[in-house]
Amino acid sequence: MKNLISLLGCFVFLSIATTSCAQNDGFKSVFNGENLDGWEIYGTEKWYVEDGLLVCESGPDEAYGYLATNESYKDFILTLEFQQEANGNSGVFFRSSIEGTKITGWQVEVAPPGNDTGGIYESYGRGWLEQIPEEKEDILKMGEWNQMRIEVKGDQVKTYLNEQLMVDLQDEKIGKANGSIALQIHDGGGIKVRWRNLMVKEL
Repeated sequence: MKNLISLLGCFVFLSIATTSCAQNDGFKSVFNGENLDGWEIYGTEKWYVEDGLLVCESGPDEAYGYLATNESYKDFILTLEFQQEANGNSGVFFRSSIEGTKITGWQVEVAPPGNDTGGIYESYGRGWLEQIPEEKEDILKMGEWNQMRIEVKGDQVKTYLNEQLMVDLQDEKIGKANGSIALQIHDGGGIKVRWRNLMVKEL
């Protein structure tokens, strides 16, 4: 009996240790599920927490809006999940800076089907740096939870949507930049996107 109890104790210890290692693999949460501490709102569009989720929604001005981290991130891996309502036109910026609602930096697109979710766009600059292939447009699950992973290291950016590689880009200008991570709500009105499990690992 003692041997059985010892074996069960070892199993429980190993299970806890394995779970602990999985939870402490260098990633940290950048959204606490309660409020917008650590973030700053730019513009008049709506950003709020509901049932532990981060929500962005068009406001009465139907203009561009951003929610940016107070911290800057140079080389990192960002993982998150998003769920689109209405047309769901949004995006995730990296190495960005914002004045008012004018943003400089690079956007990983979050958009309705057929509009290059996972592609990379440079705002107030060169425009599209890389759009996704047509055959990858069906990877997005409109109205469902989608997983996104963004890897930024030096001058290389990789984006993944639902575990599928969307873009692998090298760009000298990106390599020289630094700045915050920012979520976007597009202009035009009628947009609502939910976010959860925003996790960052600095490299």
